[in-house]
Amino acid sequence: MDDVDAVTRQVLTASRLLVAVSARSLSAVEDRVTLPQFRMLVVLSTRGATKLVALADLLHVAPSTAMRMVDRLIAAGLADRQVNPDNRRETLLRLTAEGRRTVEDVTARRRTEIAAIVERLLPEKRRVLIDALAAFNEAGAEPPAPDADTEPSPLGWE
Repeated sequence: MDDVDAVTRQVLTASRLLVAVSARSLSAVEDRVTLPQFRMLVVLSTRGATKLVALADLLHVAPSTAMRMVDRLIAAGLADRQVNPDNRRETLLRLTAEGRRTVEDVTARRRTEIAAIVERLLPEKRRVLIDALAAFNEAGAEPPAPDADTEPSPLGWE
């Protein structure tokens, strides 16, 4: 097996682990928000008020899909619509205070679980992992996740 296959297999395994962590972090709010909806909340959290088309583009979904997601988030009290003050014909979507709290709570749970996994690694393995993941993220053009004291990443995949 060449190294590309070996790395791909390990990344796929790690992605399963991270998806499981993400799902567990959402367990307290799973009756109100799905993982894709949470990604939308995180985008709104980091970008502020956003037009539907821009939101759909950032999430790589059709505008009609984004609209259905927004409608559900509004019904759950996590987002709302406002008229764009710069162009009264446009509507902007934004988080409510409850939506912001949801993003903060879920992100904190996710960070705690990931930190617990990382703490089980020997320090030298952590350093190797930092370099490997930084290179992987750079190759995939993914911006770095913020520090613990800052906002969540744009797509919610910390």
